[in-house]
Amino acid sequence: QVQLLESGGGLVQPGGSLRLSCAASGRTFRSYTISWFRQAPGKEREFVVASKSTNSNAIYADSVKGRFTLSRDNAKNTVYLQMTSLKPEDTAVYYCAADSRIITSAMRDPDEYDYWGQGTQVTVSL
Repeated sequence: QVQLLESGGGLVQPGGSLRLSCAASGRTFRSYTISWFRQAPGKEREFVVASKSTNSNAIYADSVKGRFTLSRDNAKNTVYLQMTSLKPEDTAVYYCAADSRIITSAMRDPDEYDYWGQGTQVTVSL
């Protein structure tokens, strides 16, 4: 069993930055795929970024590529999502997800993940 807790959300102006954190407790998550998804009101949950084990394997959605950066601190069982050049369309609840058995081709599918955090709200607005 893995418990995930997101933090770091808030209100930011367009062009600003935020760093989200996802702290995992329970089993060691070194071998887990850790991902971020987001969901805006009235929309389906959307893939943002996934990391199998090291940052070099991170896969980003085209909409955030070059602006968001995922990093992992396995010693602290924590994943960070650094978000820069934020846009109003980035407004959503951001969720951290984890799974130990997911294959690379399925990393973008939220239905493939067994563990989810409660989410943290990110609002980009003047």
